[in-house]
Amino acid sequence: MKKTIKWGIIGTGAIAHTFAESLGTIKDAELVAVGASSKEKAEAFGKEFNIPSTYGNYSDLVNDVDVEIIYVATIHPLHKECVLLALKAGKAVICEKPLTVNAKETEEIIKCARDSKVFFMEAMWTRYLPAIVKVRQWLKAGLIGNVKMLKAEFGFCCDGNAEGRLFNANLGGGALLDAGIYPISFASMVFGSEPKTIRSMAHIGETKVDEYFSCILGYEEDKMAILSGAIQLYSQNDAWIIGTEGKIFIPNFLRAESATLFMKDEIEEKFEMKYSDIGYSYEAKEAMNCIRENKLESEIMPMDESLAIMKIMDELRKQWGLKYPFEV
Repeated sequence: MKKTIKWGIIGTGAIAHTFAESLGTIKDAELVAVGASSKEKAEAFGKEFNIPSTYGNYSDLVNDVDVEIIYVATIHPLHKECVLLALKAGKAVICEKPLTVNAKETEEIIKCARDSKVFFMEAMWTRYLPAIVKVRQWLKAGLIGNVKMLKAEFGFCCDGNAEGRLFNANLGGGALLDAGIYPISFASMVFGSEPKTIRSMAHIGETKVDEYFSCILGYEEDKMAILSGAIQLYSQNDAWIIGTEGKIFIPNFLRAESATLFMKDEIEEKFEMKYSDIGYSYEAKEAMNCIRENKLESEIMPMDESLAIMKIMDELRKQWGLKYPFEV
């Protein structure tokens, strides 16, 4: 029987609720503590999920001796502060995507994780879904030949409330960090190397955040990824991986429950697996397996790859002339 691993959560927003719900479906995981910006928020969250220890700050949470691993679920600009706090306390950490708001902050986290010799992973939940695991297996086996092109997009249309997080530059709002990171990370997973060229366009809205963008990442051997992200456009949210011998289609790749393998234009195999929770349990299980195996990072989402992804996003913002107000 596997040893139960005890979790803490920093943050009590929507994403923290989703993660806590998913964690509740794992038999050998126990949510024992939550830390929030106020005692009232922590207690309300604790009551909802039957969490024994609730803290009105983050310091007390990371110093809770019962907590083995912490999930950071705060807003983007607070990720670095919270992750470093937990790592320096000797806690294993998984941090909600995007890992940070820029590559400089990511480098600080990686250095701290390696110096502290504790497990750390970016919580890119889509990578661990069964359908995406199958896609990686097909790619590793070379079933579609030499992969030449990827097309992926993720976008949604939401209320353009200037006070809301998505449209607030002071909170790291915009399409890139919330939506665009998914296709960009997917391209990194498919091609496994940093792009040689990056070309892009973006629409910057009235609140000075990127509301939608598109980019082409160019790799060696004329391989390319054609990507887009949006918070003010309805997108199809599918992905196509195209090789010299076939192609792979992943509908709604962000929340993938199926994938279809084509050889030339004929369907060769279709994989389908629905998940009972929202899907976050798979990333939690990956982190727990790594901890049990005394690993300091996940082979599926290694730290250096998280840094490479953030460098791509920095370059995109540079091309758009977009800088967050809090960046020095």
